[in-house]
Amino acid sequence: MMRLCYLRECSSTHDEIEKFISADTLDIQAVFTFNQTKGKGQYGNTWESSERLSLAYSVAVPEELIKLPNHIFNFHTAEVLADFLANLTNHVPEIKWPNDIIINKKKISGILIEKRIIKSRSYFLIGIGLNVLEENFSHLPKAGSLLTQTGLRFDLESLTHSLHDYLVENLIKPVSEKWVMQNLNRRLFRKNLISVFEIGQSRQNGIIKKVDEDGFLWVELEKDGLQKFFHKEITLLY
Repeated sequence: MMRLCYLRECSSTHDEIEKFISADTLDIQAVFTFNQTKGKGQYGNTWESSERLSLAYSVAVPEELIKLPNHIFNFHTAEVLADFLANLTNHVPEIKWPNDIIINKKKISGILIEKRIIKSRSYFLIGIGLNVLEENFSHLPKAGSLLTQTGLRFDLESLTHSLHDYLVENLIKPVSEKWVMQNLNRRLFRKNLISVFEIGQSRQNGIIKKVDEDGFLWVELEKDGLQKFFHKEITLLY
């Protein structure tokens, strides 16, 4: 069974979802709001959103239903979301390592995945922030929305229900690790292009080559040659 609950307002859907989880079943539970006041991003970052212009959505998937390693499932989730948005918009979303969704060079969605023990069962908690109708990103020059990047205006309620159905159907489908990694590298943002990276206190040109099966990003640096990096060890400045 898959359940989807609407919250008129909340600080974070990621925190609220625990209240709806039943201890007795393997249900997939999701909550959403169009007015999230303290959204969470990866690694302690925040996700800013405006009321009735964006979607904040969290889904709890029992770990027993997932057959992929944690970091591979993280990539797979980004791929499923990218597939949904590609079908929805007829545009080609890219994945900025590790799991931001980019359309036409702007970030339109971020994903936060955590594992938690809730009522004696282990869950993947997947939080998705999706910019839908926002038009003003003067304070966030690398961000955009479905409206600004595709010119398409979507009904928030219909979009949410379609997204939920697509995620629940596709996240638990059996896929191989090899298939996930091939799709990730095919969609990788800025792959094989000269980009600027920040590493510690220095900046350097480099070219993204791939993400490997352990989740590391491989970059051919102008000064240091081919190097691999884990999350937060390198920042792509574009």
